[in-house]
Amino acid sequence: MIGLATAHLTLTDWDDDAVDNLVAMHNDPEVQRYLDPNRFGWSREKAQSRLAGWIEERLKLGLGKFPVIRRSDGAFVGRAGFSLYEGEPEIGYSFDRPYWGQGYATEIARALRDWFFASRPEASFIGFAHVENLGSRRVLEKIGMAPTHVADVIGMPHQFYRLVRA
Repeated sequence: MIGLATAHLTLTDWDDDAVDNLVAMHNDPEVQRYLDPNRFGWSREKAQSRLAGWIEERLKLGLGKFPVIRRSDGAFVGRAGFSLYEGEPEIGYSFDRPYWGQGYATEIARALRDWFFASRPEASFIGFAHVENLGSRRVLEKIGMAPTHVADVIGMPHQFYRLVRA
């Protein structure tokens, strides 16, 4: 998945700025609005822990979250990829607020969907977004995911989706 490129974005390896980029992005209360019930930001320790987990997922499972970099200028836009959620591959993404509304989430989600079905043996993957996060829900729907159910994730209601291999 590393090196996955779209017209405007690429997924790359985490670099020396990874922790700083994650802390900066996840300390914006609007970014955290649907990710934490109290909109708490990430400490350096939490960013380091999450980063270590994604790297471990990559090494063990071939999955993980990766930095999303804008190709035109090398800007850190956010993070995206697949992780396991309750044993199932789950697509996920978070973008820094200056990059919202530019179609980047849909662009990288489409590329991740295509990569998944071309490279992985699983028949399906899931995704979920806070029930009020209409932007993220639209992204999941745009890539062909169908809503399945609403369930609690970290104390907040989330709409779950599934996409099955054609």
